[in-house]
Amino acid sequence: MMRLWLSSADLTRIRFADRLHPAGTVLLASQALRQPSVAAALPALARRVATGAPALRPLHHLMPAQGMAPDFLTPWEGVASIEDGLAAIRSTPAGRVRADVTAAYAHTKVSAARRRFAAADPLVLDTLVTAMGAYFRQVLAPDWAELTRAHRQAVGEAASRYALSGADGVLAGLHQGIRWRAPMLEVDTWQAGEVRLGGHGLILVPSPFAGPRPRVLVAPDRPALVVYPVEPPAVPAGRRTASDPLAGLFGRTRSAVLIHATRPGRHTTSTIARQVGISVSSSSEHLSALRAAGLVSSHRDGGAIVHGATALGRDLVNPDEDRPG
Repeated sequence: MMRLWLSSADLTRIRFADRLHPAGTVLLASQALRQPSVAAALPALARRVATGAPALRPLHHLMPAQGMAPDFLTPWEGVASIEDGLAAIRSTPAGRVRADVTAAYAHTKVSAARRRFAAADPLVLDTLVTAMGAYFRQVLAPDWAELTRAHRQAVGEAASRYALSGADGVLAGLHQGIRWRAPMLEVDTWQAGEVRLGGHGLILVPSPFAGPRPRVLVAPDRPALVVYPVEPPAVPAGRRTASDPLAGLFGRTRSAVLIHATRPGRHTTSTIARQVGISVSSSSEHLSALRAAGLVSSHRDGGAIVHGATALGRDLVNPDEDRPG
C-alpha cells in the first residue's frame, strides 16, 4: 500500500496527463498483453505481439510479467515521441539502473541476462531499448491514434466528474484500488510506503495497460504519477469509428452498451459489463445515462435489474430496420 499525503497546495495541482507517453506505454503494454483478459479485450494488439515474438523476446524476458518494473523505464522526459523516450532511457546513470532493476527483480527468477541487466550492463540495456522500439512500431504504432483517442475520452469523462464534484469526486472515483481519505490517497499498488507530495501535486494517467493494480511513480521535486486501470476500448483497436457512427456521438463504450442492449436476450448490468468488457459500476453509469436519454428502459426481475433498448434506442442503432407502426 502506498499512501500519498496531499496538502492544500497539492490539491490545486492535480491534473491528468495530456498525452500518452510512448515509452511508458510500451512498458505497460508489454506486461498487460501477457494477461489473458487484456489480450482477449485487445485481440489485434495481442496478435501483433505473437507475430513479432522474436524481436520482442528480450523485452518480455527482462521485464517481469506483472508487478513492479524499473522506474527509469518510464522517464519524465521523452513524451513527444518514442525516439525521445528511448534516448532518455539510454542516458540513465548506471547507479539508477542498478537500484531500479534490483528492486523490480525482488521476486523474479534469476537468469544470466537479468543478472547482467541488474549490474547495469550497457549491452543488455541497449538490447532492451531496441526491443522497446520494435514493440512500439510493431504492436502499438498501427493503433496509436485510436489509443490516443481512448485516452482523451477517459480524461474527458474525468473532467466531467471534476466539474460536478471537484477534486474530492475525482479522487474518490478513480479505481477500486485507490481510496481517498482526505488528506491521504491510499493506492493499492506493488510498492509500500508513505510520501508527502510537498506541493508538487499529482498527475493521473488512465490506462488500459495499467494492470490489475494501479501504479505509482514518485521522484524528488516532481509531482507523483499515478497510473490507474481503465477498461480497454470497447471497439477493438484499429477499427475506425466510422464503422460505428454512434461512437462519435456517445463515445465507444456507451455506444457499445447501447448496441448490446438492443440484442436479443436478458441483459442485466453484470451481463452487459461482461459483454462490453467493462466494470459493473461503469456499466451501471452508462446505462443510467442512456436511460435518462430515453434510449434504454430498465425493470426489476427477481434480484436483478434487466435492461433493454427502447424503440428510440433501437432506431438509433438500426435506423434502416423496418418496424411495425
